[in-house]
Amino acid sequence: MAQSPDTDPAEKPQGLWRNRDFGLLISGQVVSFLGSQVQVFALPLLVLAVSGSPTQAGLVMGLSSLSWLLFGPFAGALADRWDRKTTMILCDLGRAVVTVSVPLAMWLDGLTVAQLCAVAVLNGVLETLFESANSAALPNVVGAGQLGSALGRFETATNTVRIGGGMVAGALYSLGRAVPFVVDAVSFVLSAISLRFTRAKFQEERSEETPAGLLKEVRAGLSWLMGQPLIRFLALISAADAIRYGAGYLVIITLAERIGASPTEIGFVFTGAAVGAMVGALVSSRVNDRFPLGRIATVTLWVEALMFPLYAVAPNAWLLGAVAAAESVLAPVYMVALSSYRLAATPDHLRGRVSSAVQTLGMSAMSLGALIGGVMIDGLGPRTTTVIFGGWLILLAVLTTVNRAVRHSAGTARPAPVTEAAPAQS
Repeated sequence: MAQSPDTDPAEKPQGLWRNRDFGLLISGQVVSFLGSQVQVFALPLLVLAVSGSPTQAGLVMGLSSLSWLLFGPFAGALADRWDRKTTMILCDLGRAVVTVSVPLAMWLDGLTVAQLCAVAVLNGVLETLFESANSAALPNVVGAGQLGSALGRFETATNTVRIGGGMVAGALYSLGRAVPFVVDAVSFVLSAISLRFTRAKFQEERSEETPAGLLKEVRAGLSWLMGQPLIRFLALISAADAIRYGAGYLVIITLAERIGASPTEIGFVFTGAAVGAMVGALVSSRVNDRFPLGRIATVTLWVEALMFPLYAVAPNAWLLGAVAAAESVLAPVYMVALSSYRLAATPDHLRGRVSSAVQTLGMSAMSLGALIGGVMIDGLGPRTTTVIFGGWLILLAVLTTVNRAVRHSAGTARPAPVTEAAPAQS
């Protein structure tokens, strides 16, 4: 990687936590993630308090996903074109300003649903750009040899936050409707400060060439992705799996309500999923070091296919939580394996575009899954819907098992990192 000798993480195999820049990066983002979890909890409650309309609350929450769908591909191109570190800092500061406008408007007694819609859109756009730059920069901060471990640490940290995030959010909201938004704004500032003190280069040196234009740059990233059989296939399979994941939230809630679970018990089910995911994240780097991507992908999909129908027969919330925990263990293992493989294989000058394309595809599939899931639950009931999605997962597992690129990868090592500089044009 294009870093100075005294900051090159590749020369520090003794451990990620002795990598100062990685420590700053993960600590800032964990604080920011906690703030975002608090806002995700508080925002729909605030919309309901202002408007009294569940429909408007759903609209505000959906606007963030819409930002990913519309802006995602261009965010990747901009993350590859601009200085990634500066981009991430400005995105954090921008999100702080946008978020703090909510308590300011409340203080002035001028808060409206229209402003909350604007906050959701602007924060969604800035989050999209931040995540594209962050994904592209991470291999340069930690080195390709520690990429899987770094992704595993991020997964462990974020799932730990998810376990307690709801309780923290509820406690803050009980102190006042503005409090969660103040906390979130502060978290973005802290993340920006941590980024400011990193010394690693977030991208390789580029030749001073005139950009080809956003659309051409987006097409260059998509062209590279389409030329990678394994990465392309698993991106499509993951998106197809995300359709089920998008529907799963509603499926589990309706199943829990059918068996008389209380809101607290329903919360326990999702806590179980977060605990399972945290366990998977803790072992992800070790599994990733021992087994190739193809085998991890195949096993994960078969486990999901066999576990998901069990939601339909769980007689109480405790067993629903146990199923959720068991089903969630392998998801972060697979995510770490797939992401580290893709990031190591993608040239630095295309990394933002390829990452944003994969993320946009996944977000689109999750949104579609939520829509399809709601229609299916209304028309068929939650148990039948669960069985159908179980069949969908079996189909995906079979397709993955017989795919030539996946079977070939099961007997080969991971790709060598692509580190050579290349022009930012196709």
